[in-house]
Amino acid sequence: MSRVFYSSDEHHLHDLVSEERGFATVEDHTEWLIDRHNSVVNKRDTVFFLGDFTLKHPDAVKHITDRLLGRKHLILGNHDKAHPSMRRAHMKVRSYLDLFQSVQLHGWTELPGMPGRRVLLSHLPYDGDHEGRDRHTQWRLRDEGLWLLCGHVHHAWKVRGNQINVGVDQWPDAPVLADDLAALIRETEAARGSDA
Repeated sequence: MSRVFYSSDEHHLHDLVSEERGFATVEDHTEWLIDRHNSVVNKRDTVFFLGDFTLKHPDAVKHITDRLLGRKHLILGNHDKAHPSMRRAHMKVRSYLDLFQSVQLHGWTELPGMPGRRVLLSHLPYDGDHEGRDRHTQWRLRDEGLWLLCGHVHHAWKVRGNQINVGVDQWPDAPVLADDLAALIRETEAARGSDA
């Protein structure tokens, strides 16, 4: 049976992020990310990467994506070369389609046990940033009350309002399973209901 996973902010081949995560080299960081991914994902599973997969041109990480199990989809992040904030982004989309089954700026899904309820997908949160000011506001979705799975904010928070950060820095053991995200939403909503 296939499953669906979410992750964000891998930052493959990014020297600064590799160092901030405690790795001596980008290669060590890459091997950790691959091991982390393949420890739970199998070839029949689907994985949505919610942006900032790499700062490099997609061709530079083909050897990495080839090793990652599952059917891979990319929601573009501000560091991905095909994100519309990047110069000549439109010329990079085809290269990403050699690595991922789909590439888009935003999307939506339904999580297990939550039929009929859309959950939005974006790299950027509705609001908030890890640098103390909201950047890239022109690329953010508007908060109209739907849950949002996102990344971008690294260590800043895991759940904020109706946003869940699925980034590596909040979920270091493995990409997060859709069932676990649905459970987290139900728990959060139940706790809010009991606080009312």
